Amino acid sequence: MPSLTLRAIEKRLGKNAILRGIDLDVKDGELAVLVGPSGCGKSTLLRTIAGLEIPDTGEVLIGERDVTQLQPRERDVAMVFQSYALYPHLTVRDNLAFGLKLRGESKAVIASRVREVGAMLGLDELLDRYPRQMSGGQRQRVAMGRAIARRPQLFLFDEPLSNLDAALRSEVRVEIKKLHTELGATMVYVTHDQVEAMTLADQLIILRAGQVEQAGPPMEVYQRPRSRFVASFMGSPAMNFIEVGCEDGRLRADGIDLPAPKSPELPARVLLGVRPHDLELLEEDAAEAISMKIDVVEVMGFEAFAHGQVGGETFVARLEGERATSVKVGEMLRFTLAEGGAHFFDVETELALEP
Repeated sequence: MPSLTLRAIEKRLGKNAILRGIDLDVKDGELAVLVGPSGCGKSTLLRTIAGLEIPDTGEVLIGERDVTQLQPRERDVAMVFQSYALYPHLTVRDNLAFGLKLRGESKAVIASRVREVGAMLGLDELLDRYPRQMSGGQRQRVAMGRAIARRPQLFLFDEPLSNLDAALRSEVRVEIKKLHTELGATMVYVTHDQVEAMTLADQLIILRAGQVEQAGPPMEVYQRPRSRFVASFMGSPAMNFIEVGCEDGRLRADGIDLPAPKSPELPARVLLGVRPHDLELLEEDAAEAISMKIDVVEVMGFEAFAHGQVGGETFVARLEGERATSVKVGEMLRFTLAEGGAHFFDVETELALEP
């Protein structure tokens, strides 16, 4: 499978800049996931790769081939849509075969590919059914199968799981991951779902207002966000942020008294970021702590999320085990930070302060 390269991609709609100088490299056989808030340009970028949109400036290369001005049918890409886009009057067998027939493949090749894809995706017993006779998860597998049958150079997925319920999303997400491993295919996947992004991606690409905010392996992006935007977008519940003073080797705000790190060297005011999962509960009073009075408790079973106020900001902490079910509204809790649990951002630019 070839690589994908985007160079200085720009796209405007009237006076509005949708894509603003996108540079991107997706390696051969890599699964790249585009994630970001609504309106950030994810789908427009995917459509630009597919050829459904032509960029105002910039280049799209699949392998070594410049496809910027080519029509979709000339790019040898397959796209799986949110809406499945199956032909309702055709059986599963005919839906899988449709693209191959358009390409003029022989009946023997078509039959072989349909059998191969049917076995791969567990569609063998559904080949003679119509889309209306299947569940959403089954229809999505057919949509993926139609793309696989063509053996394209590049697979594109546009929020393919958003129409499925939570259980089906989890099931089909695993199938897509297995599929990528089996095919070794180059894939670009658009989603707004953080779980999909973290679990599927080889390369995670965070978009913001038509630009790449950060790109890299999922855990690197999660653990070392380059900005408050990335830190707040990746993670559920979102990272807590509190402006604190840094003086005499201490970090202080209302409800916070912690030792300041030796590296990085911090300014007098800094934005402290703390993920709910990086807070460790202190069962005894301690001078060095984050103190929070509990306003709301969300019990999730083994774990719970306690909500309150710290430093005048909304704050969320994760609790587990017995404390997840015993904590009460109105209770005062104190936390310390797990090692590496503090993230620091510039108050003005909101960019990460590198250690």
